[in-house]
Amino acid sequence: MLHDPRRRRWVAWGALALVFLLVNLHRLSTGVLSEELTAGFDLSAAQLGTVHAAFFVVYAVVQIPTGVLVDRVGPRYVGTGGAIVLSIGAVGFALGDSYATALASRAVIGLGSGVIFVSILRFCANWYRTDEFATMTGMTASIAGLGAIFATLPLAVAVDAVGWRSSITFLAFIGLCSGAAAYGLVRNSPASAGLKPIDNVPEQPSISLTETARHLRRLIRDPAQWLLSAVFFAVNGSFLTLIGLWGVPYLVVVYDMTVQTASMFTLIGAIGTLVGGPAIGWLSDRYETRHLPITAGVALFALAHATVAATGRPPLTVIVVVYLLSGFLVGAGVLTLTVVKERYPAGASGVVTATVNAAGFVGAAVLPWAMGTALDAYRTGEVVGGTVAYTEFGYRVAFGITAAALTIGFLCSVVLWRTERRREGSEHG
Repeated sequence: MLHDPRRRRWVAWGALALVFLLVNLHRLSTGVLSEELTAGFDLSAAQLGTVHAAFFVVYAVVQIPTGVLVDRVGPRYVGTGGAIVLSIGAVGFALGDSYATALASRAVIGLGSGVIFVSILRFCANWYRTDEFATMTGMTASIAGLGAIFATLPLAVAVDAVGWRSSITFLAFIGLCSGAAAYGLVRNSPASAGLKPIDNVPEQPSISLTETARHLRRLIRDPAQWLLSAVFFAVNGSFLTLIGLWGVPYLVVVYDMTVQTASMFTLIGAIGTLVGGPAIGWLSDRYETRHLPITAGVALFALAHATVAATGRPPLTVIVVVYLLSGFLVGAGVLTLTVVKERYPAGASGVVTATVNAAGFVGAAVLPWAMGTALDAYRTGEVVGGTVAYTEFGYRVAFGITAAALTIGFLCSVVLWRTERRREGSEHG
């Protein structure tokens, strides 16, 4: 298996994917841990949103430096280093006893986690054909869904059985083991593994810092990059805000559920991600279309969140559909990474995908804080089970924020699609 390049790439991808699974488990864990963190650190909704968002702020900041680094030294070392750093942060989070410690530890987890996805994308660019890239990006996104699944009911059960600190410590141990596996199995290209090249896989040369700077200047001036970034800001931010933080407390407050019952709904959203990423990526590769699934997916995502904002307490069957679509349609947002990669030279795949990916995690930092601020504005002043009680109207406003962000993302996708169609028409004309 290790000597056949087509098999070796799956083993190596699996090692990096295991690290990425842990990344998603960590970044979404605060949804299940919200009551423990709120009571243990005496946090307001905005403060809890800040602890949650600390991961995403750092994650977003390191995206472009990661793209530069992975283009220069390759995914093996960058991915392994990320696994070690995120595990160190997890240990600090488990042992912390103050708001400041929790904030700093979440930031360290975000620092290590922030390099993993871009490392996987660069690995896929080095080992898979161009017409396989969207499929592999979707499959990688599905690992995020698997991590999100573990961050829902399974994590809630583990926390109930052994406590949240022991659960996070165990995840740190798994992170160190997965980092060792990545170091042992991942190589930057078939050639660096001593293997024959794979047919139709474009050469991905390392690029100089001068070339990287030139690509970054082009990215800054590229309107399409900004439109794609706006789409991913809305899609990724809304999904991670719902599944990773406020999706569970919303159900606990508005529907009077237990945390474990509420986590089953976020589990449904995670399953949607598990299926949606590969399905949308495969359809995009199969029918050679990018913009149609992006635009249609973001429109449907916006409609789902607008439904909750408009009604406040829709029937639970509607909630199931909203959570499922929120996960499934992340695959439409992830296609923005494929679009931007195809606009630039092969050697710049790391930095260009990192640029758009950064926007998605700016969204994941901004939207939880914005929703928390809205909830604080409509809090009841009561404390139930050690947790601040918020109002149904507050959650309607909060979902209105994500619906508005997704609507803007949809409009940006329409502008991009129309621009690309005009450009293609002029080329053929």
